[in-house]
Amino acid sequence: MISIVRKLAVAGLASVLLCAGGVAAQAQKGHASWYKMGKVTANGERFNPHGLTAAHRTLPFGTKVKVKNLRNGKSVVVRINDRGPFIKGRIIDLSMGAAKKIGLVQTGTATVQLQVLN
Repeated sequence: MISIVRKLAVAGLASVLLCAGGVAAQAQKGHASWYKMGKVTANGERFNPHGLTAAHRTLPFGTKVKVKNLRNGKSVVVRINDRGPFIKGRIIDLSMGAAKKIGLVQTGTATVQLQVLN
């Protein structure tokens, strides 16, 4: 379990909380952006810009993540189906549909908190 905690810390996670049963629930704080272009995601499915999906560098495909915009308090649950973001300092790229739910489209980026749900 300690090696998992170290790997999460190296990945830039703000904190790691241990749930009952020894499963790690992760909380991460950083910058998010959004995207609407693309035909196929990294997991092979067709990209839907209006869907509630996101790109993350390391989380497994299918992982559900609660994304909270720290500026306005709005949150959305997304499913990881792509890889990225590839811009330094960003921790997640949201589909346009998810970005709209948390008021991210106008600003382009925002500070968010991520919480892994599964």
